[in-house]
Amino acid sequence: MPLVKTAELVSPGTGIAAFNVITLEHAEAIIAGAEEAGAPVICQISENAVKFHHGRLGPVTAATVSLAESSSARVALHLDHVTDESLLRRAADHGFGSVMYDGSRHDYAENVARTAEAAAWAHANGLWLEAELGEIGGKDGAHAPGVRTDPGEAARFTADTSVDALAVAVGSSHAMTDRTARLDHDLILRLRDALPVPLVLHGSSGVPDDELRRAVRNGMVKINIGTALNVAFTGAVAGHLPSGVDPRGYLAPARDAMARTVAHLLGVVSG
Repeated sequence: MPLVKTAELVSPGTGIAAFNVITLEHAEAIIAGAEEAGAPVICQISENAVKFHHGRLGPVTAATVSLAESSSARVALHLDHVTDESLLRRAADHGFGSVMYDGSRHDYAENVARTAEAAAWAHANGLWLEAELGEIGGKDGAHAPGVRTDPGEAARFTADTSVDALAVAVGSSHAMTDRTARLDHDLILRLRDALPVPLVLHGSSGVPDDELRRAVRNGMVKINIGTALNVAFTGAVAGHLPSGVDPRGYLAPARDAMARTVAHLLGVVSG
């Protein structure tokens, strides 16, 4: 079916999972997993993935859009962790329904100014904009142990920027390969009550199922997952090497392993 807008899938009171697309196999697996789970899904392509494809946004995006349009699942397309403003402005021409603008490496005032400008541009072009406060996107930064988002500051940031969603630091961390993160659920409740926009959890691959379920119940809405797919992919490839010279011998089981991971996590997040 045609792509749906991210705003149609991200709404308070429900959970929606967003999975990172790096290769064609990732996109195929995410959409196959969504079909298996009978759940909507967000396919997100990060600035780092675009860099991996030599700065070309079009090919990986076109492939993902084509897969989505031939699927029975409801699929939205999201451009993630964008710091390059020229890349941000290419989103509207490639079918994206939303962008996550990452101004977290700037100080607070600069982050507000840049994010507000990004939000104004996004809204003028029919796009939904996610942002973050603090260095959540810095692999450690605001996701380092003990660092948390302040609800008052987050409320001011949201009001000053007019963003549509906010990524918050509540105990998860990017690039975790084990699922041992423990979330600050009292803080999630306070953030839910303080902010008029949906909450986004980055670094969700390291969060156990029961923690994810509780986080969604407490108000977390968009759940970003990337590393979990790469763990499944790499594990399957390692289990099928050597398999001759044909890469399909290990790419097919890797794709299947990612699809199973997607279906499972969609079940956890969407209930």
